[in-house]
Amino acid sequence: MIYSYLDSPIGRLLLAGDGETLQFIRFPSGALGAGPEPQWRREDAPFETAARQLTEYFAGERRAFDLPLAPRATPFQARVLAALQAIPYGETRSYKDIAVALGEPRAVRAVGSANGSNPLPIVIPCHRVIGSDGSLTGFGGGLETKRFLLALEAERAGLFA
Repeated sequence: MIYSYLDSPIGRLLLAGDGETLQFIRFPSGALGAGPEPQWRREDAPFETAARQLTEYFAGERRAFDLPLAPRATPFQARVLAALQAIPYGETRSYKDIAVALGEPRAVRAVGSANGSNPLPIVIPCHRVIGSDGSLTGFGGGLETKRFLLALEAERAGLFA
């Protein structure tokens, strides 16, 4: 596994993958905040496209990512991750909405768990999932980061044709 860092408005993000695909994004703090594993090696060049696209996203110039992704996920988690990618920029869905979209309306907690284990936050927009009552719920990068990402998208959503 190789990795690189990206300085962003929400702190220094760790990008990791195999050189061909992006497999992890880790926040500098929060529940999923962590550094590289000891056996990983730093290599910046393979992450240039991901870094550029994330920078464009934070600048409000990109709504969707076009990157080769390889998240490690169970089959159910992979279905949830696909559903997350279908949430339009600047919009939100509830955990229940995702469960219903998957044809498993009783799987709300399982959706929450899969959402919480998303290895590629931002690129796979788990921040767009909120509680059924509209409240912000847990997020691996912390609720302030989730608030920031949602506000960024809400502010920029009307600027794209």
